[in-house]
Amino acid sequence: MRRIAARLEALDPEQARYLAAFAYVLARVAMADLEVPESETAEMERIVAEVGHLPAAEAALAVEIAKSQARLLGGTENYVVTREFHRISTRDQRLRLLRCLFAVAAADGTISAAESAEIVAIGEELGFAREEVIAERSAFRDKLSELRAKSA
Repeated sequence: MRRIAARLEALDPEQARYLAAFAYVLARVAMADLEVPESETAEMERIVAEVGHLPAAEAALAVEIAKSQARLLGGTENYVVTREFHRISTRDQRLRLLRCLFAVAAADGTISAAESAEIVAIGEELGFAREEVIAERSAFRDKLSELRAKSA
């Protein structure tokens, strides 16, 4: 997370830290099924640019660094970064992140079971009850792979 924040050094340090954690958690979901299609990367870039009020090039850089960090350090850093995001964010900011996680996972047209499970875990790490996470997931019901398989 520090590496991402350092690359965003033109921002206020607290904003850079927030955005670095936000981007890392997005990458955590994108990596959950061990593949990150271009559509998910593009959605992450769009979200980071919007949340951070960044130009597209800086958002793309933040996302690439976040994906690299999540790939390299994922198993050990996932919980630490998510816990830090919880500490530095408001409930509304955490809810926004939760909704963005579903948007990233759905960007390729399907939310895999691995992505869904990772979002539930992240939601709980962010302090949401499982029922709250499931309620947010309902907006993406048509993208859930386990439900698509049953209706096919």
